[in-house]
Amino acid sequence: MTHILRIDASARPAASGNDEGSYSRSLANHVISQLQARYPNATTVHRDLAAAPIPHIGDTTIKGYYTPPDAMTDTLRAATALSDKLIGEIETADILVISVPIYNFSVPSAFKAWIDQIVRIGRTFAYEDGQFRGLVAGKKAIVTLSYGAGGYGDGGPLQTYDFMRPYVEMILNFIGISDVTFFSIEATTADPATIAQNETATLQAIDSFIANQEAA
Repeated sequence: MTHILRIDASARPAASGNDEGSYSRSLANHVISQLQARYPNATTVHRDLAAAPIPHIGDTTIKGYYTPPDAMTDTLRAATALSDKLIGEIETADILVISVPIYNFSVPSAFKAWIDQIVRIGRTFAYEDGQFRGLVAGKKAIVTLSYGAGGYGDGGPLQTYDFMRPYVEMILNFIGISDVTFFSIEATTADPATIAQNETATLQAIDSFIANQEAA
């Protein structure tokens, strides 16, 4: 059975019809529907970082990250309990579907809070002999990104302004997830015809990609 973990980071609900909304979520909706058609018995865990924000880590949480298991106190276990749960969701998943919009040229703070809970020494990465090593193996990630302006793609005039995609890819690679596929929509603040054209192209790319995945 295929297990899917969906993470949504946009502060807005999915775009619908002529209503403005989150295009990254809309793309993720399509990814999920196509995956469920491809893997009819798949289970999905959905974590909406806007509806249920992840708290920022504090001093006690950080101390818990670096405390050996046999030295953990009740206070430290409580401070790292959410991290344990979030990492467990990743460990259980076969496929991660992550939707992220660009906010001020990088990821939303809600998504960064999730990252700080799941990038954890001894759990999702190791540091040995001066080298980092990811501990989360055998997962696939499908990431949907949205950009308000156009020109962020390869060779575009805003490519150097995009700190979102390279950061998301690096973080996933860092914890051991090397099989990462991105689908993006740009110019979501353009005229309706441009948006529709861009969205259709991305949806078609998603369909083609998932159709070529190994069947359940």
